[in-house]
Amino acid sequence: MEISKRTYSMPYSSVRKLVPYEKNAIKEGKKVYHLNIGQPDIKTPDIFYDAMKNYKEETLEYADSRGEKSLIDSVIKYYSNIDVSLEYDDVFITNGGSEALMYAFFATMDSEDELLVPEPFYTNYNSIAKLAQIQIVPIKTHSSDGFLLPSYEEIEKSITPKTKAFLITNPNNPTGAVYSYEALRSICELAKKYSLYILADEVYREFIYDDEVKHISLGTMQDVRENVIIIDSISKRFSACGARIGILATKNKEIAQMIMKLCQLRLAAPTMGQIGAAQLYKTPISYLKEVNLEYKKRRDICYESLQKIDGVFCKKPLGAFYMIAKLPVENSEDFCIWLLENFDVDGETLMMAPANGFYVNPEEGKDEVRIAYVLDCEKLKKAFNILDKGLKAYNSRNK
Repeated sequence: MEISKRTYSMPYSSVRKLVPYEKNAIKEGKKVYHLNIGQPDIKTPDIFYDAMKNYKEETLEYADSRGEKSLIDSVIKYYSNIDVSLEYDDVFITNGGSEALMYAFFATMDSEDELLVPEPFYTNYNSIAKLAQIQIVPIKTHSSDGFLLPSYEEIEKSITPKTKAFLITNPNNPTGAVYSYEALRSICELAKKYSLYILADEVYREFIYDDEVKHISLGTMQDVRENVIIIDSISKRFSACGARIGILATKNKEIAQMIMKLCQLRLAAPTMGQIGAAQLYKTPISYLKEVNLEYKKRRDICYESLQKIDGVFCKKPLGAFYMIAKLPVENSEDFCIWLLENFDVDGETLMMAPANGFYVNPEEGKDEVRIAYVLDCEKLKKAFNILDKGLKAYNSRNK
């Protein structure tokens, strides 16, 4: 029997590709520091669990396909605080941000259409694009300047008659780049000129660490309000990845009707997750400020540690909780596997994500890794000590 070409063509996640090696390392008694995946270790606010404990309905029913009204109301209020005006019919609750992305792809593009995405990009964009049978066209960004967006003219060269949308992740996963107002306006002007959608993945909106850097939501750009589809999630903001609650928001009424069809197809997002999420949006702002300060400390430890390791290059990331680092190796995947299989410091080793999985062409980024600084400061210091010693041992094998 044959396997469908649609699923066969989907890549494995580079974030999880090395899990079998990690499991073997753990079986051998090694402690593994996980810098490969964006799973925060920050405590989920108690208000989330309290909401579910206090849910006393006799039957756990389907939620509305659009989403629980209490959650949608909370989302609308949250967005009003960042100058994005939404109404009830503009908002949809999804099974995580990944489902919101999938729905946005399906509603805006057909088979063989093209999607422009700054590269490197979140690895699952590629998987969803393969499933939707659309083509990702990379907008090249470079580590030398901190992965900034290229000029209007340079981006325009990538637009073809098949181009249907931009996908802009701000702050960016995996690079940590935060885009300026001027860069975002270039995207908006091109979207207007060529009648393109802008899929705005703003999951890491609050995670910015320097006072002179500000997040600008594409939802605030009034002249492209019909073009923009916002993708959001509670996963990172409130450290609630396992709740699987995402948000899709659009002022485009035609697109909203198509999204509603897709929401009805899967019946509903999880009721209990939505009940908890509605309360999470009432979390005091002090929580987010404390989380932000903690991640800033972690960012600084990671960056400063990498600057001290011979042959490593990275620019200081401005947001999210990721960075791309160039290593003095030819093949970072081989090095990451070697760390798990053959190396430890006092019984401890390290797991990172090879960065070639964040490119359209897997031959690119082969000497890079994505590092997620989601562990506490002391663990990060130990992890980078392992990286430093591991690189020296790895590169001295054939000398």
